[in-house]
Amino acid sequence: MTGLVARYEAMVAAGELRPDREQEAAAERLEKLQRQLEAAQAQTSGFLAKLRKKKVAPPRGIYMWGGVGRGKSMLMDLFHDSLKIAEKRRVHFHAFMIEVHALLREERRKELGDPIPPVAAAIARDVRCLAFDEMVVNNSADAMIMSRLFTALIVDQHVTIVTTSNRAPSQLYKDGLNREHFLPFIALIESSLDVLTLNGPVDYRLHRLGGMATWHWPLGEPATAQTREAFFRLTDYAPEDADHVPSTEIAVGGGRKLFVPKSLKGVGVFSFKRLCGEPRGAADYLAIAHAFHTVVIVGIPRMGPDNRNEAARFVTLIDALYENKVKLIAAADALPEQLYSAGDGRFEFERTVSRLNEMQSAEYLALGHGED
Repeated sequence: MTGLVARYEAMVAAGELRPDREQEAAAERLEKLQRQLEAAQAQTSGFLAKLRKKKVAPPRGIYMWGGVGRGKSMLMDLFHDSLKIAEKRRVHFHAFMIEVHALLREERRKELGDPIPPVAAAIARDVRCLAFDEMVVNNSADAMIMSRLFTALIVDQHVTIVTTSNRAPSQLYKDGLNREHFLPFIALIESSLDVLTLNGPVDYRLHRLGGMATWHWPLGEPATAQTREAFFRLTDYAPEDADHVPSTEIAVGGGRKLFVPKSLKGVGVFSFKRLCGEPRGAADYLAIAHAFHTVVIVGIPRMGPDNRNEAARFVTLIDALYENKVKLIAAADALPEQLYSAGDGRFEFERTVSRLNEMQSAEYLALGHGED
């Protein structure tokens, strides 16, 4: 049983998912795209080069959007894992745009003309299907280049795009600065990709947590066990196999990378010491907030006057997570109100306490990642 639809139906039969007509339709459409991509590859080993030379349109891509926890990432997992072609790539959209800007800077230094075509060619090299997690546009720099870049990828480089988002195409970059320059990108999405809505009645992310608390204290084995259980519920990774959870790196700007010791299905696990005990700034925390819909932080200590730097970094971290509606699961030595009782910045820390308490609420947990 390797087909996408068969795997999806098995998950429904096992009770991991509830019957959902929108999910079922999306699974069928994704499997159809798989067959098209695999059939094209089977026709000739040099298909990609010939396709580009002949300027033959690639298989039509897919844009899946809907509220948090509606199964978008789950379906993307099934699609990418079961797609039997080598020329495929899956990347978080924020990480992709950091890569794009780095390539653009490199091309501009060459002063050889328009940088978009060579950047698109570099991205498309050996890639026929480019899959994005969580397309979101938060700044004018991205908005200004996306229409031309994706036109080059789809029309000129014949790349098939599959993406997920919390927003309908028409709502991307809503009320953003110079949004008129972004409108051609929306038109491109609506004309070149099939737009599928996933807004069924079940929020699987909340359903999987099953009312489980997100703030666990004091530090110790019970709190550790509860964070492992939450990670398992969100990723299907067995708690007893916690030592083998995959790791990753994310770009944090300036050519730097941040090592994430445990990362799976949009959930990242960090220690307080790694995030706040080392010199870090807002750019690092924003990269984390963009890369993960849920962050698990373990080992959060009580802090005092001697920990004012760590406390200040923690404030910046929580601001970034809160403003991007990232879910926080924490193992701490105290309740939020007791974390930082004295020291420089204690007054400002009150806002962090308020945000930490709000982030535990059902209303906050129901918000989509990056949602305004």
